[in-house]
Amino acid sequence: MTHLVVVEATKLIQSGDIVRAEALLTTLVETEGDHALVEVLDDIPAKDLLAVIREYDSSKQSLLNLLITPEQFARVVVLERLYKDMSHEQLRGMINSVIFREDADASAFIEAIAELEFGYETFVDYLSDRAEEVIGETFSALDTEDISRSEISDHDWKELTWLLRHEHSDIYNIVLALLKTKSLERAVPEANHIAEEDNGVVGNTAPEEKDSKDDEDEDSAI
Repeated sequence: MTHLVVVEATKLIQSGDIVRAEALLTTLVETEGDHALVEVLDDIPAKDLLAVIREYDSSKQSLLNLLITPEQFARVVVLERLYKDMSHEQLRGMINSVIFREDADASAFIEAIAELEFGYETFVDYLSDRAEEVIGETFSALDTEDISRSEISDHDWKELTWLLRHEHSDIYNIVLALLKTKSLERAVPEANHIAEEDNGVVGNTAPEEKDSKDDEDEDSAI
């Protein structure tokens, strides 16, 4: 039974029918219980499971999000980078909907992700659009022991950063270093572009070169 469900669900996912695939897996829970789905998730290829999970977030819950284990989720979420979503909105939606679910042990999910290749990079991608706040002074108040998780709980980047900083400092230090490096790499091309504009460089043509061409045109007209 389980093998047939895996085969059928995988076929539906690969054909792009995510809704039917999710419905099939949900039916398995109704007929055989939660444990049956957890076992099936072990057998579904991570890239196929990712295709299903990334369709759901906290605003559109799925049984998969509610039952997936830290290890299963970790091997799935580190593959999100293959979609090359520069906004990382899907990544944040997936992480928020899973590690902040009501019964979840957020620390277990964090540790499972960090143990895998590209795990740290996954956290960096998650925090990338909040890099200025995380790296800068805006977020420094959370460095004190006086701030509790409940005070910062937003089921989003602030809470995850708090968890990393206060409960997983070793992971946090690595993520912070990578985040700083990524921010610097992004800043260099921007700074060069601004410098080129300040120097009057437009389309790789300096003003002097443009003036020279204009002079030649004027001479030829004469």
